[in-house]
Order: sequence, then C-alpha cells, then structure tokens
Amino acid sequence: MSSSEITLSCRQLWKVYGDEALKRFDTRALPEAAERVDEVATSVSAAGGIVACGDINLDIKRGEFFVLMGLSGSGKSTLMRCMSRLTEPTAGQLTLDGKDFLSASTRQLRDIRRTKMGMVFQHFGLFPHMSVLDNVAFPLRVQNIPEKDRLDKAREMIQLVGLEGREDAFPDQLSGGQKQRVGIARSLAVDPELWFLDEPFSALDPLIRWQMQSELLRLQTRFKKTIVFVTHDFMEAVRLADRIAIMKDGRVVQIGTPEEIVLAPADAYVAEFVKEAPRTRIIKVKQLMEAVSPKDTSAAGLTGEGVTTDMTLEEALSWSAGRGQSLPVHDSEGRTVGVITPERLASVLNSQQLGQ
Repeated sequence: MSSSEITLSCRQLWKVYGDEALKRFDTRALPEAAERVDEVATSVSAAGGIVACGDINLDIKRGEFFVLMGLSGSGKSTLMRCMSRLTEPTAGQLTLDGKDFLSASTRQLRDIRRTKMGMVFQHFGLFPHMSVLDNVAFPLRVQNIPEKDRLDKAREMIQLVGLEGREDAFPDQLSGGQKQRVGIARSLAVDPELWFLDEPFSALDPLIRWQMQSELLRLQTRFKKTIVFVTHDFMEAVRLADRIAIMKDGRVVQIGTPEEIVLAPADAYVAEFVKEAPRTRIIKVKQLMEAVSPKDTSAAGLTGEGVTTDMTLEEALSWSAGRGQSLPVHDSEGRTVGVITPERLASVLNSQQLGQ
C-alpha cells in the first residue's frame, strides 16, 4: 500500500517495563530477526522486567477498522496506548499521516488529541456532575468553541447515537449501554480522524454488546473513520474488523482479514482462537469462488441471478438451497467475476476440507 493510504504506522516499536531491564535494553541494536526478539525478551525477564510490546511492525490504512486482539496480558491495550502516546514507547518509530509522531511536542500532542483523535475506554469516564449534554459538549468546551455551537454539535451527536430525549439526564440515571453511547458521542463530537476504542463493550451484557457493535458498524459505514479497536473476543473482532492483529506475549503473531485468519491460522495459538468459530458465518464467497473473466460468463452459462462476493457462505448456502447448480458470483457493481459450485459450498461444512 502507498504511504498516502496509511494513517498510522509502527516500526520496531517496543515498550519495556522495569528499571534494571531498561539498563540492559540497547535501543541502538534493535533486533531484526524473530530469534533476536526472543533473546531480548529473555534478557529483560532475567532483569525482572517485562516486554509489553516487542518489535511491533504494522500499518493501519485510512478508513480501516483495525482490531487488536489477544488474551489478557498479550499487550494489545499497551500497544494501543503507545499508538496514541498515552504511554510512551521505549524505542522504535511511530508515524501519523506520514509524520514522526514520537517527535511531536507536548503542545502538538495536545492539539492532535483535541482535533484528530477520539478515545473510548471500557470505563466510561463520564463526569457524574454533568448532564449528558454537557458531557458530550465538554471536549468542544476545551477547544473554546462558542457555547451555542458546541451545544448544537453535542445535540447532533446525542441524536446520532440514539439518546435523543436524554440530554438532561445524569450518568447515574443511565444504563451501562446508555453510558457507553454517551462516551461514543463525546469522542465523536470533535470529528476525529483516528478513533481508539479499548474494549469499550466488554462490561456490557451480551444483548447490549451486540446492539453496540451494530451501532458502531452503522457509524463506521456513515463516517469511515480510521479505527483501532481492542478486544479479547474473537467473534467481536470478526464482526467488526477489516483486519485483525492477534497478539501474544507482546508480539504480533498474525495480521489478516477475518477470513484469512480462519482459513490459515499462523500457529497453534491462533488456531486455538478460531477452532470454535462458525466458519460459514465468517468466510465470504470470494474466498472460495473460482474466478472467471466477465467476458467468458455467457459462454460458461453463468447468467442470471447468483450470489455476491461479500455474502457469507451461510448466506450463499441458504440462497442456493434446492437449486443444485453452479452459481455465478457478482461483485458490488453487478459484474460476474466467479463461479461457485454446490459441492464447494457444501464442503465448508467439513472443517478439515475448509482448512486445506
């Protein structure tokens, strides 16, 4: 991908904790090979320290929904905090819109957070003495936006997240899902280009959590923000992500689309995450279709109704039930770009065949 497509980039990014360990950590000789990362981690551990993030290399595209996931202690929240500079990395490079983000001064960093970044955390962080309206308007107040303008913007955001009519309520009068909606509205009020969300729904019950995921997807469809989202729930990651980075012991083990990770887990750790995943609800038709040239479709008899590249296999199986014939596959513009057979669709029910 070109540099103009990248919003946030990490190169050899490290975060090490422990005073004695930091004395042993030589930033002038950062490891480039995987075995050297292990050596550094062992040295740091021997000194009583922790490698919270080790040799992180990744790019996040503009408008991408990028999910960091892993078990507790895997380093995902630390990496997000380093990306936003809420936590300062020990070493490495971090660029924002092509510029060195680590060299930004305190004033520049403050301005970036006020105008370019939005943040939502698991704990809502609402001001208990402020109404919903004043909570949402607060970041605009910090920017010295005139009162009428900031309250108008706050009301717009409150309506956007479905809390119209609750403007005068206080946080202790809201449910957990409503509080999280206020947090989302507040972070959106500054119209951020880059949006960090650290396990924002993990404290919610399953039904509310599903509703909030749906709300977030609706907002992303409308605004196309660049989102970095932390979760330990693989199905949440699958539902939301354009791409997922799976972390273990401070390292990124695998980066890919949900389909790529399910079809080809990098190692046993990733395979454990995906083994119970309902593959027919995750994998898209485009992953299993046989590509054809649009000009060859008539000769091959691939005309009429069919499935689409972005259908899940479950949707395609349901659509094709009883038809018993090969189906044309259409792209978003209606062009026939592939074919998928009933046998190929049925094969996904066998997990061993799917993994081949």
